[in-house]
Amino acid sequence: MPRPSALSGLNPAQREAAAQIDGPVLILAGAGTGKTRVVTTRIAHMLDSGVPADRILAVTFTNKAAAEMRERAGLIAGKRAKDVTISTFHSLCVRVLRAGIDRLGYKRNFTIYTQSDQLGLIRRIIVRKAGKDENLEPKAAQALISKAKNQGTPVSEFDDALIADVYRAYQVELKQLNAVDFDDLLLLAVKLLGEHPDLRDQWRRRFRFVMVDEFQDTNSLQMRLLKHLVGAEKNVCVVGDDDQSIYGWRGAEISNILDFERFFPGPKVVKLEENYRSNNTILRLANSLIRHNRHRREKTLWSGRGEGEKVRIVAMPDAETEADAVVAEIVDARAREGREWDDFAILFRMNTQSRVFEEALRRAEAPYRVIGGQSFYERREVKDLLAYLQLFMNFDDDVSLLRVIATPPRGIGAGTVADATEFSIARKCSVFDALNDPEFLALLSAKARGAIGRFVAFCHRYADSAHTETANYAGMTEALVEEIEYFDFLKRTCKTGDEADMRQRNVREMIEGMRSHFEKNGRKGLRGYLDSVSLMQDREDEDKEKGWGVSLITMHAAKGLEFPVCHIVGVEEGVLPHSRSVEEGSRDEERRLLYVGITRAMEKLTLTWCHSRRRYGQPMPCMPSSFFKELDPAEFERLNFEELAAQPAAEEVAEDYFAKMKALLAS
Repeated sequence: MPRPSALSGLNPAQREAAAQIDGPVLILAGAGTGKTRVVTTRIAHMLDSGVPADRILAVTFTNKAAAEMRERAGLIAGKRAKDVTISTFHSLCVRVLRAGIDRLGYKRNFTIYTQSDQLGLIRRIIVRKAGKDENLEPKAAQALISKAKNQGTPVSEFDDALIADVYRAYQVELKQLNAVDFDDLLLLAVKLLGEHPDLRDQWRRRFRFVMVDEFQDTNSLQMRLLKHLVGAEKNVCVVGDDDQSIYGWRGAEISNILDFERFFPGPKVVKLEENYRSNNTILRLANSLIRHNRHRREKTLWSGRGEGEKVRIVAMPDAETEADAVVAEIVDARAREGREWDDFAILFRMNTQSRVFEEALRRAEAPYRVIGGQSFYERREVKDLLAYLQLFMNFDDDVSLLRVIATPPRGIGAGTVADATEFSIARKCSVFDALNDPEFLALLSAKARGAIGRFVAFCHRYADSAHTETANYAGMTEALVEEIEYFDFLKRTCKTGDEADMRQRNVREMIEGMRSHFEKNGRKGLRGYLDSVSLMQDREDEDKEKGWGVSLITMHAAKGLEFPVCHIVGVEEGVLPHSRSVEEGSRDEERRLLYVGITRAMEKLTLTWCHSRRRYGQPMPCMPSSFFKELDPAEFERLNFEELAAQPAAEEVAEDYFAKMKALLAS
């Protein structure tokens, strides 16, 4: 019996994309159009057509994506697919460098340094260059070095002479150690192939057919690597969607997909527009939005899944009501429609927005999971400040003290901290007691004793406030952040300005949450607040073990996922589009981000915005997103919270539903 064609079962556009083997091919795969199936079927079709498996290279971005592609290619093509090279960009670069890095002055058995290896080396260099008590944070130096490598910034352009000195020494010592870091893999592979035509030709003969997935996410270095790998026959196929290019902030170049013909002239361009995920109401809404991006490749998504309910745009009075109303609706919809918790997703623009939804879900005893990010109370900056507060309440808390003492650094070196820890173990006392012990202090230099004295006095001062039952712990934390110059510390230790901004917003959101807790539970004091946070974290651990629940997810992390019922929250001017997008001219990327959010929904979609949000303890007015004006009004209905609360629920849950809504309105 003849073997069925690998192309059978594909729609006409998918078949056209998978069947084109020779020459440059650009597959524009719209959201939900079966991209992975086309990529893996194309590999099987090449094998069916006599292309040797070891001459095919498929590159993607993550180990998870590469593993999925490998597994699905194996299901279609069987054992023949095992010799196809399917890898990430970085693992491909390791192969290239293992075969020729000696041309760049390294040995082929080079070591790849992990982040902890890098930090250890940078820490040693800082001590050598500037002494033990230098306040240059190794993580900050590592972040700046990484950013400079990825952006191709010369050392001469560094403003900080010490950082420039550390960078030079770091690169020299890495090479002396025959080591490369993660950023070097791509840089050195491009350099090697660019400077040595014989090696370039060798790799071109090795891989006659090259495929790249998620092409809209490639940066300029990855594009240069691709040009080095593709031979004169130009057998290159890239798959992507410019409408889902949302990573410009981390270096992705949308021009790679928009100007593909400039790099590889005369490509076969195939559009995949039949969507297998969403109903046509949702798709028409998404199409109406994305058409406002002028620099794009025209595509119109459509579906055979029929029509659907109108999308709802709901105005909420404030963030707390928004969270409670969305969660109440999810709880009721699950009971009314017999859905699973996994069917629901809450999508937002910024990580900060998750806090009120996490708290509302916990109050409703609804399981949830945070996808593609950390739960609010697990974020580094939140844990830093919680460590301060725990220490002020309990000086015997060694874990919190060891986190606090170097966050930010206070001139108490790592060696001194290690000695204090050993002293505390020997004396069976806390590390804080060790720092106060005259016998231990006698072992230290006058400079170290002075730094410890200032730190101990600082802790006592805040502990006095923390233990006062009537103390406004939100205001105290705000003063603490200012005194320790924590925001400056974040700027120094974050890889990008965007990351520092995000972490600062999380700190402000934490303080807003403390204000809310103080207003409702102030009599319980700071200990009551810390207890409530601990209980929240216990619940998070339980939900993680179950691995299921309502999905809380940023729109950046949602790409590639789908959910039957989606709520996109906080769709306000200044949030989505983000206020920075206007200044930086990236409004088109913000529009693509909302497009990605909309196209996650399979059956039902609600977008919400708030009339006001609390900032610095005061309600501040908000405006609905200007993107609402770009949506086709035939595809949505506008509601406000009162109208939403008045809608009838199913008989068996109506009483409970109305009780919740009335309570919300009353509050």
